[in-house]
Formats: sequence, structure tokens, C-alpha cells
Amino acid sequence: MPTHHQTLYIGGEWVKPASSRRFEVFNASTEELIGSVPEGAEADIDRAVAAARSALTASDWARCSPTERGAALGRFANALEKRAVRLAEAVSLQNGMPINTADQLEAGYTIALVRYYAALAASMQAEESRPSPLGFNTLVRREPIGVVGAIVPWNFPVILSMMKIGPALVAGCTVVLKPSPGTVLDSYIVAEAAEEAMLPLGVINWVPGDRDLGAYLVSHPGVDKVAFTGSTAAGRSIAQVCGRLLRPVSLELGGKSAAIILQDADLNALLRGLSSISFTSNGQACFSCTRILVPDSRYKEIVDAIGATVSSYVVGDALDRATQIGPLGSAVHRERVEGYLAKGKTEGKLITGGGRPKSRDRGWFVQPTVFADVSNASTIAQEEIFGPVLSIIRYADEDEAVRIANDSLYGLGGSVWSVDTSHATNVARRVQTGSVGINGYLPDLNAPFGGVKASGLGREMGPESIAAYQQLKSIFQMG
Repeated sequence: MPTHHQTLYIGGEWVKPASSRRFEVFNASTEELIGSVPEGAEADIDRAVAAARSALTASDWARCSPTERGAALGRFANALEKRAVRLAEAVSLQNGMPINTADQLEAGYTIALVRYYAALAASMQAEESRPSPLGFNTLVRREPIGVVGAIVPWNFPVILSMMKIGPALVAGCTVVLKPSPGTVLDSYIVAEAAEEAMLPLGVINWVPGDRDLGAYLVSHPGVDKVAFTGSTAAGRSIAQVCGRLLRPVSLELGGKSAAIILQDADLNALLRGLSSISFTSNGQACFSCTRILVPDSRYKEIVDAIGATVSSYVVGDALDRATQIGPLGSAVHRERVEGYLAKGKTEGKLITGGGRPKSRDRGWFVQPTVFADVSNASTIAQEEIFGPVLSIIRYADEDEAVRIANDSLYGLGGSVWSVDTSHATNVARRVQTGSVGINGYLPDLNAPFGGVKASGLGREMGPESIAAYQQLKSIFQMG
């Protein structure tokens, strides 16, 4: 039965929305209606920002110790863990993420991330004393930056929310979060967990909305910082607004990452890892390695092996445990990916895939696809497709491989494959990107994640992310 929500979670309460408009939510595998939620309006954003401001100034939240905030996050993680199965299923239904992946990432990884920040709070210090060379003492304080306007996309809605909520709450901030209309049912489950964890009223608020509502949140006079994950085009627009307002902003944007297969790479290890580096959530991951750089001497061997492996992937319903490739997130997005498939057939050699699976007459499916003999200058090698589509590019030597990897507007992820980990690490040091995996790829909770060039500004995760939600104050003790 479809789930129809009638309220929004604002100020620690389930409140009636300001508008009668609604978002319908569909099953990506079957195209069936699975629920609906209220569409937020500007008045709802106003109310949420006011609630977040009140929690920041009229409660003990910002003034309590990091240890107390960490305890609150610990309760939040426990409440999320109780809802792990529901979270994973909600995401899989909405955006087509295979359920095994949703279990591991949207549930398990998310809970681990919140617990990580809960534990990190114990070692935080609000201020430190520094002796001055000028003969007096200075206190350097780290204070909450204030009310955070957070905007997350549909592809990893729970993880990407917690990558903002975790460090923001540890720093003592409050949050107004706008989820994507495409994956919004999960936000109600997360709000339930926040309520059970007894987070102070107004510390986290959820208002679903479209791009116009997101723009309203970004420019709202009551917001002190913006945290955004999404497309590079949208990120540029947000950066322009925040620049004009002198408002701090962090942007985690698109990618077109390269996997550099070195001459001595273990082919079996590469084939085992291909699904995670290139096809996570059906290729709907910003860090996906969708450019595969292969040495001339092993080109045919590796192209044939990748083609055979990808053609063997099981395409099916996202909730089926046997599924390796599920549907895309929406009909509109499938049309966009299919445009790139048509383009790819003119720019490279189609090895496998290239269309819709004949076995699926419902759902927003495309076949996992591999193109070979692709020039790095081609459209499919330069633009982010955001689907299960690989471009295989040949190179003559390692210098050329690094040059090709760096010849991109983006710089978010990447990987290097070799039996010599030390040598692969040296190659990785030369790649212009925010993160690189050696013989695999998985963002580390304890390390900063983000991009260079058109892939964004700032970093999330790791202890470094907390600084983005703090402002510094120096108190000069001169007498």
C-alpha cells in the first residue's frame, strides 16, 4: 500500500504544511505509485529556519559541551539502526539502488558515519590557549557557524544527509535540510529517528521541495552556511549566490573519474572490483570510475574481460537480492542517459549493452554498457553520464595515463590498479583529484572527501569536515 504523509518535521514537531501541493513518489523498478508527501513552500522554509535559529539561541544546544552533543548523536545512531531495514528498502524502491548496496551504504555506512562523529566529539575542544610572541595570552575559540541550509540529491539521500548533519551537529549548529522530491520517503524515517533520540526541538528540520525552494533556502537571510551536494551546474549557481551574500558554502559536485589499469594489474582483482568502482548504485554515484584507462599491451585482453563481466551482470528489480544493476532514478534521467548511449555509438565501439533490457517492460532500466576505442576528447569521456556506462581508453605509457586521467573538468574520485601497491600509490599522487583508491575504492569515514576543479569546494567526512561548520574567535588577554 502507498504511504501518504500529511505533515512536515519542523521544530521537533509534525506540522501541517503551508501548501496543499504534493509530491508523488514512484517505484523505480515498476513505475507504480508508492507514496506521496507534502511539497514544502517558502513559508515552511521560513518556519524551519526560525525553529533552527531558536534552537541555536534559545536552547542549550549550541552552549552544551561537545561530549553532550556526541551523546545525542549516539542516541540518533541507535535509533537509525532500529530502522536500518526500512531505510534501505525505502531508498531502493525510490531510486533503484540494489537492496544489497542500500543495506551496506544507505543503512550500515550511514549508521557508522553518525557513530564516528559521536565518538569524535569526545576529543573536541571548544577553545585553546596560545601564548603570544607579543607577551600576552590568546584564547582561540571554535564556535558554531549557526543555521545550516543543507540540500541533498536523490542518489544517496541518507548518507549525503548525514555527511552534513553529523559534523554540523557536533559543531553545535542546527540544520534545515531540503531532500530531493525523488527520494523523500526516507527522510521521514530519519526524522522519526531524530524524534526518538530526543534531539532538541529545532536542531534538525526537513522541508521537501524543488529547485526553486532550494534556491529560496540558499538565499534565506536566516541561513549562516550552505552545504550542497548535486550537479556542477547547480553548484555554480549556489556559489554565485553565496559569494554575493558572503555566505560560507561547501559544494560536493559531479565527477568523471578515471581508473588507471597499470601494466602489472591483477585482472581478476579488477573484474571483482569493477562493480564497486564503476557501477555502485547503477552508476549513479558521483565518484564512479567511468573512464577505464588501459595499456596498449593488454588492451584487447582487458576490453574482452570487462565486456564479458559487465554483460553477465544481473539486471532486475532493486529489491531482488540477486540484482546487480537496478533501474535508474527516474524516467527523465533514463532519457538523459539514453541520449549518451546514442552519442556513444558514434564515438566508440559498443562492446555490450547500449539500450533497454528486453526482459524488463516496466521500470526505468538501461543495460550496463561498455564502449571501447573511446577518445578522451569525446563527449562520453568528458561529460558526467551518471549511469551504468563505461568508456575504455587506451594509453601508451604511464605518463600518458596520468595525462589522460587529469584531462578532465572534474576531479572527485579515481583508482589505480597494480600488484605493486607502492608504485600504484606513486601514480595516484600524480592524479589531480580529491580521492584515489588503490585496487578498489571506498570513501573512508576518517578521511576528507571532496573534489577539485569542477567537482566542488570543501571537504566532507573525517575530522576536517567539522571546521566547515565552525567560526573562529580570538580573545586577546592583554591584562
